[in-house]
Amino acid sequence: MSLFWRIFALNAVVLGTATALLLWSPVTVSVPVLLTEAIILVAGLAVMLVANAVLLRLGMAPLDRLTRLMTTVDLLRPGQRLPASGGGEVAEVIRTFNAMLERLEQERAASSARALLAQEAERRRIAQELHDEVGQTMTAILLGLKRAADDAPEPLRKELTEVQEITRQSLDEVRRLVRRLRPGVLDDLGLVSALTSLTEDFATHTGLRVTRRFDADLPALAPETELVLYRVAQESLTNVARHAEAEQVTVALCHTDDGVVLTVTDDGSGIKAAREGAGIRGMRERALLVGGSLELSPAPRTGTRVRLAAPVSRKQPSP
Repeated sequence: MSLFWRIFALNAVVLGTATALLLWSPVTVSVPVLLTEAIILVAGLAVMLVANAVLLRLGMAPLDRLTRLMTTVDLLRPGQRLPASGGGEVAEVIRTFNAMLERLEQERAASSARALLAQEAERRRIAQELHDEVGQTMTAILLGLKRAADDAPEPLRKELTEVQEITRQSLDEVRRLVRRLRPGVLDDLGLVSALTSLTEDFATHTGLRVTRRFDADLPALAPETELVLYRVAQESLTNVARHAEAEQVTVALCHTDDGVVLTVTDDGSGIKAAREGAGIRGMRERALLVGGSLELSPAPRTGTRVRLAAPVSRKQPSP
């Protein structure tokens, strides 16, 4: 039944009931209208309006649910659908909306995959240039400064040694940037070694205590999955250093029945606002790239927990 005929039928039921009551009830209307008759008529009108409103609310409830979903749907949280049982125009609208959501989620996943792959390619290119060009040039400068310092008189030798130390620190910073842009240890030694190196570097530069809990029976993961887990851990630790005011961070990687779960928990100030910034939305997009799900929640001691569940294997969306 179409929406028009459903509304028509609801109104017909209400009006028909009111007419039947007037026909077969002993109620009469005098001229002028008596107070009791006016009260009965007003009460009957009120009952009729309330019944009509209730029936219309029941009939329009699917559209109300559809409207609420339209205003709250987020393509980074896939799977939000409405049941569309039965026939009629409303069910057809809901089915069409569900199909549109399915198509938009697939297109969003494909576009996110292209963007993230392009981003990783650019990171790799910049890291390679920093390593080959800047790193080698600074290494050559260090060697030249060392030779000059060895042959220079004492006052100048001290200045050259200071410049040499500054150059060495700059070279170390360049190497750290290269590791952040493209962790070579991830390609060479795997995810656990990469996360270990990441947390050690994080603890060194921030002074926070970092606890690692990695299961020994972790399954083999696709390179894309390992990269997503690493980037999510990297972004989570960056957020902890910038916003959490924490003293301790725990990074855990656990094996589940159908995949792995990465958890980053801090003991800081916790989540202050419900609004998500670009960093968190970027983590959600990366999670979708490998079919995973990202959750943010308050930690037991007022901190924040970032939890990423990723399957062991999944066909990647074509970029």
